[in-house]
Amino acid sequence: MKVKNNKLGKLSAVDMGVLHPKLIVGIGGSAGALNAYKAFLDALPFNTGMAFVIISHMNPTAHSQLAEILSRHTKMTIMIASEALPILTNYVYVIPPDSDLFIENYIFKVISPRSVGHKQIDVFFVSLAEAMGVRAIGIVLSGYDGDGTEGCKHIRENGGKTFAQDMSAEVNSMPLSAQASGCIDFVLPLDKIPDKLKSLADALKT
Repeated sequence: MKVKNNKLGKLSAVDMGVLHPKLIVGIGGSAGALNAYKAFLDALPFNTGMAFVIISHMNPTAHSQLAEILSRHTKMTIMIASEALPILTNYVYVIPPDSDLFIENYIFKVISPRSVGHKQIDVFFVSLAEAMGVRAIGIVLSGYDGDGTEGCKHIRENGGKTFAQDMSAEVNSMPLSAQASGCIDFVLPLDKIPDKLKSLADALKT
């Protein structure tokens, strides 16, 4: 079982430098996104040199089994994000229920209970943009309303890249909202996103 929610042991500065991901990829979804998460992870190599953070709208009182379900679709370790947890290469992280998630210096900051209603994707994407700049990626998948659009704007303004799921989205309100705003760099089917991520990572200077 690769699902974990415990904090990692202390790591030296050298260890952390080696383990820092080349890109941090935020993935936002809501209604209809479960199948999208599965398909994306199925298409994703386990050794990308990136880290992936899934921001999924969940009922605040629900106990989410999302990390456990998704662990069947990747060889990467999946962890539930927690306060002060380091963000490491080739890991997948899932937002905990009823929380807002932030990044600072390659670690997570968690505020619970959440404070902004159904805007967890925007909150995380804005934090990701400010923390990672050109090393930030935002992906908007299936879901209602427009969460993720404002966050994608911030990612682009800070030099990162943004994606929206194409018409394969089960519920297309979120990806179409992001596209209509003009802040999306790539509109792709899920199985085409990993190759584009690789080319973006390869183009970055180390």
